[in-house]
Amino acid sequence: MDIVHEMGDATAVQIRERMADPPTDSAVRSVLRILVEKGHLSSAYDGPRYVYSPTVPAPRARSSAMRHVLRTFFGGSVEGAVATLLQMEDSKLTPEERARIKALIDQASEEGR
Repeated sequence: MDIVHEMGDATAVQIRERMADPPTDSAVRSVLRILVEKGHLSSAYDGPRYVYSPTVPAPRARSSAMRHVLRTFFGGSVEGAVATLLQMEDSKLTPEERARIKALIDQASEEGR
């Protein structure tokens, strides 16, 4: 999704070329088909290929994906997700990042979230 949002419109080949560790071509096409079925992308036939475009703004797509991850892997627990992120070996926070996260938590508390 991020690749399609960055490009605006993209073919399966273009998307796969931009992936760091791309799966097979058929796997990419399967995921694109599912994203079209779920309404996250639209597709238009352009000559010999389909061109995919985002139908959902990037922030809304991220929120939807995060809700799915929270429900699927953490039983809806934000605390569990944050704890897992912080316990990962490669999650080193800078002092600035820690301060921003603390500010976000404080703001959420003030807003009753």
